[in-house]
Amino acid sequence: MYLEQATLKLWPFSRTTVETKSLSDPDEAIVAILSGGSTYGPVHPLSEPAVSAAVTTISNAAATLDLHLVKRDDTSADVKHPALDLLRGHVNEWTSGSVLIRDLIAQALTADAGGIAWVNKSSDGRPLEIIRYSAGRITVEYAGDGSGRPSYTVNGRSVPASDIIHIRGPFSKCPVSLAYPTISAAVAMSRYVEFLFKRMARPGGVVEVPSGAGEKAVQNMIAGWNAAYGGPDNAGGTAFLFDGATFKQIALASTDAQFVENRRWQLEDIARAFNISSVMLGDLAKSSYANAWQKYREFLSVTLMPWLKALESAFDRALLTDDERALYAFKFDIDDLTRVDLEKRATAISSLVASRVLNPNEARTWLDTGLAPYAGGNEFANPNTGASQPGSQEQPVND
Repeated sequence: MYLEQATLKLWPFSRTTVETKSLSDPDEAIVAILSGGSTYGPVHPLSEPAVSAAVTTISNAAATLDLHLVKRDDTSADVKHPALDLLRGHVNEWTSGSVLIRDLIAQALTADAGGIAWVNKSSDGRPLEIIRYSAGRITVEYAGDGSGRPSYTVNGRSVPASDIIHIRGPFSKCPVSLAYPTISAAVAMSRYVEFLFKRMARPGGVVEVPSGAGEKAVQNMIAGWNAAYGGPDNAGGTAFLFDGATFKQIALASTDAQFVENRRWQLEDIARAFNISSVMLGDLAKSSYANAWQKYREFLSVTLMPWLKALESAFDRALLTDDERALYAFKFDIDDLTRVDLEKRATAISSLVASRVLNPNEARTWLDTGLAPYAGGNEFANPNTGASQPGSQEQPVND
């Protein structure tokens, strides 16, 4: 299905050029027109605390991790490469490597196009700088044959895909777009709270006036009431009525009384959209000391790791040559996120070595600390059995 604008050119008259838009991948404006809905309006979805917390938690966690370039057959030492120098230092004169990683993931979480950056390379393919342009400066179009092959344009100039770092979410949509109804409801509830306390709009009661009161008298009463009792500074005062007016108390409906529960449900629903636990967004109602570390492990494996793997693959494709990709790979060091559970990891590794499932050198690689192998570490032996330890010498037998 397409939206088309008719075009005709007859000398010396002309009409506007043809503009054809596909509805197979509509933007927010077309979705709003066809669905009868509305976009987020003047309130940006990031103004909702749960959304901003999810985006900043995921993107900042990725930006704080150390990045390595290692050999595929030996991850113990970094490989010297100009791309690694850029990402560990400054990718250009005004952006650091950590800020680039943070912004790429944040953009992928909030924009359907994903996080995109251009790599400026020398004539021999060596990366010189990486620039993440503002939205609209880098555009991407996909082949119509269903292959998904992208074509990139930077400031109107076509560039090869090998010069582009690009990550995006599944389903070709970002979490903010997929959670549009939930975020819209949360934004509406936030605005309701704002006006509730700003204008004291809580329906505490109604003022009934006799049927004979004129319109001007009612308007004067409304103006006087707002001047005397409106706003937070005048809350709780004693009301004085005149001309036979009466005041009736209004009880809050059950949905109004359960506003806090509704807000918590909105937070949990937004957390589901970002595949993150609500505990990581500040909801500690269901958290305890016993399950806190489990939540952090879930955050690493379920929430953060897919984005890290996507970013590692994007760096491999855009910053390494074909020959280099066969030998090297970018890898994030996740030890900082798993350090809280180091005691359990050490116990498990020690048990595996003692039971001869792993040898000591294999166990050292499991720690992801870059520990080099040592002589005798490839032997499968129980280090807790004295004389049977690797490298031990048998005592001579006395005659």
